[in-house]
Order: sequence, then structure tokens, then C-alpha cells
Amino acid sequence: MTQKEGKRPKRSEMLTMIQDVFSNNPKKTYNYKQIASMIDVTKKSGRQLVEVLLYELMESGVLSEVSSGRFKLLSRGGSYITGKVDMTASGAAYIVPDDGGDDVFVAQENLNTALHGDRVKVLQFARKRRRQGEGEVVEIIKRKRELFVGILDVSANFAFLVADNKVINNDIFIPKDKLKGAKNGQKAVARIVEWPAKAKNPVGEIVDVLGNLGDNNAEMHAILAEFNLPYVYPEEVVAAAEKIPEAIPQEEIARRKDFRGVTTFTIDPADAKDFDDALSIQKLGDDLWEVGVHIADVTYYVDPDSIIEKEGYERATSVYLVDRVVPMLPERLSNFLCSLRPNEDKLCFSVVFQISGDGQIKDSWVGRTVINSDKRFAYEDAQAILESGEGELAEELKLMNAMAKNLRNARFKKGAISFERIEVKFDIDENGKPLGVFFKESKDANKLIEEFMLLANKRVAELIGLNQLEKNKRNEPKTFIYRIHDEPNPDKLETFSNFVRKFGLEAQPQGKESISQALNRLLHDVQGKKEQNIVETLAIRTMAKAVYSTHNIGHYGLAFKHYSHFTSPIRRYPDMMVHRLLQHYLDGGKSAPADKYEEMCEHSSDMEQRAADAERASIKYKQVEFLKEREGEVFEGVISGVSEWGLYIELIENKCEGMVPMRELDDDFYQFDEDNYCLTGKKTHKRFQLGDALKIKVARANLERRQLDFVLAGDDDDAWMR
Repeated sequence: MTQKEGKRPKRSEMLTMIQDVFSNNPKKTYNYKQIASMIDVTKKSGRQLVEVLLYELMESGVLSEVSSGRFKLLSRGGSYITGKVDMTASGAAYIVPDDGGDDVFVAQENLNTALHGDRVKVLQFARKRRRQGEGEVVEIIKRKRELFVGILDVSANFAFLVADNKVINNDIFIPKDKLKGAKNGQKAVARIVEWPAKAKNPVGEIVDVLGNLGDNNAEMHAILAEFNLPYVYPEEVVAAAEKIPEAIPQEEIARRKDFRGVTTFTIDPADAKDFDDALSIQKLGDDLWEVGVHIADVTYYVDPDSIIEKEGYERATSVYLVDRVVPMLPERLSNFLCSLRPNEDKLCFSVVFQISGDGQIKDSWVGRTVINSDKRFAYEDAQAILESGEGELAEELKLMNAMAKNLRNARFKKGAISFERIEVKFDIDENGKPLGVFFKESKDANKLIEEFMLLANKRVAELIGLNQLEKNKRNEPKTFIYRIHDEPNPDKLETFSNFVRKFGLEAQPQGKESISQALNRLLHDVQGKKEQNIVETLAIRTMAKAVYSTHNIGHYGLAFKHYSHFTSPIRRYPDMMVHRLLQHYLDGGKSAPADKYEEMCEHSSDMEQRAADAERASIKYKQVEFLKEREGEVFEGVISGVSEWGLYIELIENKCEGMVPMRELDDDFYQFDEDNYCLTGKKTHKRFQLGDALKIKVARANLERRQLDFVLAGDDDDAWMR
């Protein structure tokens, strides 16, 4: 980068050297004197040329002049960026830069085997004025996935695995001796072993044969593999869990607060086996109660350096598909050793509150405990007791329910948002076949548990975030794991507001309302209306996604300045991190390395999103399977989405969603109006708008694609539900 003594670089060389300085220091600003010094140009004429070249680079869109005579890299032309690949259906991609800059377009021929989700290094081409940045992938830093799921196409001499083109646009060539016994038409998982430079197709090998199309286990495993989630538990991890002793040493019990003599119970779904939270209650005085939130002490049983720990971290979460749970931890831990089963001594990490009958918190304590649950309730059982006032522990349940309602009301007064979506569930037979659909609503028993779990999560986060363990409150809070939720994006909120006005609803604040109060009013006003599910779904999409981070910005949806996840360590790895950090700080430990834990937070957030995507995919598969036997039947539905490809319809009876393709709307040429969420006929001016009620007929239920195709029932005009 430096010139030889007595020689001045050529103009072209000097230009390259200047660009290199800015490319290697993309966030720094320099003037011509600094640049001249950095490239060893000392003569006056040379320094003048440097100044001229800086302005030329600014004119060509490479640099920006941030202040008089000071320049900074603008276009990154000729420089390198790193980012993630966002593949398009055409096979080209956009690179989303790590530093948050503008996306960079990469043509298919310049991807150099990069796939959707891969983290890559890109050489950015010199940017043309008023054109989006373009570039070429020069290095794949980290593959998003190693395994690919698809359907095998086997011929006499070779085979291909045909995967979803959203994941990989090229079929994977499988040599006949690498089929692992798989047959034509079966679902299988392949690994890419090489991708020759000039070859269109990568070469792979089959690592697992999932089974035949339509087989329930094969399809559920395929969904997990599609989202790069594990579907079997490693035998060595299971074996390690089996070696953990059941007996609790007396010396361990002696180190803990003993709650075994206090009234304690659990409330969980009827089919649950992993009870990771329990509540206890005892009277302390007039209108003063001690309420304990007791959480399974998973980290007592899981050594940080063990293979159980490593497997748990990689999975980061249990996955809840429509017909099964894929646990984060081996069943010996999740369903036996750690599960807070009734009439068994269990180790816990607890948050214990002194609380008045109206929900006022007077004091709290956090630490390790031992409990023995008196009763295991299913939600339905606890709800029946709350409604009738009769049954085991009826008085305790009634009292805690009143406390929970007061806690809930206080949250809403402070700005919490009330999202109470109806949950769609399937009645499924022993073979996984869906027999019917039912809707699950959150009732008082659910909300009772929810409020005390929220209270415990909030208290734990405050303890560290507000330095309440520190004598010197001025110290920076120690590294911790927060569950954060940002404010709604104003543009998304405005778009959502414009949409709901079409139903006579208003999402924008009125008078002195806050945004959260306006959203609560809207969600209340839409209750019971045909557009309720659509409005609630879009309201949730308007909100930012909650994620894990060491950087606390609060939780907007809950109206908490400090919030963490402490209450579900059996099924969430971040809760295990919180338990370990919390005990470390209770013991007087120093602050943990923030960078390390932020990376773990990002991994956990990513795995949580994958698990949610897999759950939705499994529900979609069962919806298609459920309607497969109902092809030709007519249902009432509501337009839940509008696109240039057609109308998405959600059926009122069962919440299944399918599409009326544009080709089926053949009475006119319909144009997509993105701003008004509708399709409008060019000749007739007939409009199909989001929220309109229609009658449809199930035309096709494609299990392979998890796709439902609808057609309007009868003539277009007859389909309208007036």
C-alpha cells in the first residue's frame, strides 16, 4: 500500500490505494491529508491529486462527503461485505448485509453455489448511480444447512433428490451406490458432498430414508428436516441421561429452602408430562400471603460440559408439532427427573412473593428450593373448580385467581397489549389422521398460571437489570439474558390502520390514548366479528418479533422495562442460561462475557423461529389432510389475504386456509390493488377485498405441496355471502 521512496504512484494505482483505505475502514472518515499520509504521498502535487481523486470518487457514488473535506465510504464499490442469502423463486438472491446496509443483488450465475440462508462474503461491484448495488459471492462463510429433505426420483442409472425450490433451486444428484436403500418416490434426507465448479447440480448422498409419501411419521420428520431441526434423539445423549441418579442427596436438600410442607400444585395441559412450574401458597398474616413460583431446577442435573448440555444448546427449544413434542432434553430429564410430578420431592429454582389479596407485591426472594407438589391439575380441571367453587384446593385456586386478575389489570393499565388468539387444534387418531378440528381458548385457569409466570420472569430480570444484588447501584448491570420486544414499526402500523378502517375500526390512538391502548381497544371491538381472526393475525404481524438479547430495551407488548425467560428450562435453553447466570450472581460472581452470551441469544432466537415455522407447517399439513376427504364440499370463508396470484380464504368452520387462484376468477381480468388489499375487475369493477365473506368449494388438497386450492361456489355472484 506504500510507494517506493522518490516515486509517486500512477493515477490508477493511487485511485486503487485510496479505495483500499476506505474499503478496509468502512466506518471511518478521512480528509485528503490523512489519506495522502496513509499511502505515503508527500509532495504537494501528489496531495493535490489525492484531493481531486476523493471528489471524483464522491461523484461516482463510491464516497460521501460527510463534512467539508471529510469523506466516508458510501457504496462499498469494489469492497467486500458479509451477509445472509435471501433466495428468490427465480434463483437469484439478495444479500442482507450484517452491518444493516442496503441489500445487494446477486444474479444466479454469481451465487457460486450459495444457498438460501447461507452467510457469505460478497465482492460488491462499483455502484451505478440510481441502481441497486450488485455483487458476486466469493466465499461461503457458513452454510445455513447441511441436510436437505425431498422426494427421490430414481432412474436406471442415477437418482436425484428433488427438494423445495425455496431452499435449493437445483436437484441434488445421488449416485446409485449412495441411495441407502431408498426407492423412487420416497421422502429422504440428503447431504451435499461436493459441488463441482462448473456443475449445475450438487452431488449428494442419502443419510436417512424417511418413508413413503403420506405416512404420518415420514411427513412430520420431513417437516422437521425441512427446517433443519432434529427429529431423532442421539442414543449417546439418551444413555448419558439414563445414568443420572434419581435420589436427591440430603446435603443438597439441606442447602435449600424447604417448601415441602407448603400447599403446592401444578396446572398443565391434560396430555403434558413435563411439568416445569408449580405454585405454592400459604397465609402470613391479615391479607398477606406467600406465593411461590417454583421452576424445575434443570441445571442441577445438566453439567455445563456434558453432551446433554451441548445437545440442549444446539436444539435450544422443544418443538411442538401438531401431533407430537420433540423435546429439547432427553425424556428421563424432561418427563421424570425434572418434571414436578405430584407427591415426589423435586429440586426447584424459585421466586417467592409476599403479596396482598389485591395483588400488591410487598417483598420477594429468589433462590433454590425443594418442593413436593400436592396436586396435579389439568387446565380443564382447575377451570371447573374456579367456575363451580368446589373441589380440591378450591379456596387456594379462588384466591390466586383473584390475585392474578388484579396483576393482569395492572399490566393493562401500564400499557400491556391483550393478544388472545384462538388456538386451532386437531382430534387425531393413533395413526396421526385428523378426525376433526376444535378451538382452544385461554380461560381463567390458563391466565392464572400466565400471570404468575410473567411476574417471576419480570422479577428475575429486574434483580439483575436494576443492579439489586449490587451495593454500588452506579455500576453497569451485569450481563444477562433478556426477552425483548421493540415498539411497532410506524410504517407497518399505518398500513395496518388503513386496512382496519375498511371494517369501521380504528387502530391509531385517539385523544390521549397510547399506541398500546389503541390496539387493545381495536382488539376488543373486533371480538365476535367475522374478520376477528384476520385482524388479530395482522395486528400480531404489525408488531416486532420478541427475541433474546443481552441488550435490554424492555418488552413493549407486556409493558415491562425488564423481562426475561426463567420459567420453562425444560423446554427453552435461554431459561437454562438465566438460571446459571442468576445463581452465579447470587453467589457474588463477576459479569459474564456479553459477546459470548449475545451469540447464544441469537442462536436461541433463530431456533425458536425455526420451531415456530415447523409447527405452522405441521398444522398446514393436517389442514390439507383434513380437507383431502372433503374435496368438492362447500364452506363459508373470509378473504384472509390478497395477492397478484389470487385470493387466500380462511374457512370459518375450521380456520383452514387455501387459495382461489387468479385463473379461477375467469369472468373478468382482475388487477391487484396492493394499497387497498383487493382485486378489482377491469370491466365489471367488481372487488374482492380482504375480509369479504365468500362461499367456496374445495377443489384440490395437495399433500405433497401442503396446498389447498379453492374455487368460488357456483357463479361468482352466488359466492358472495351478503
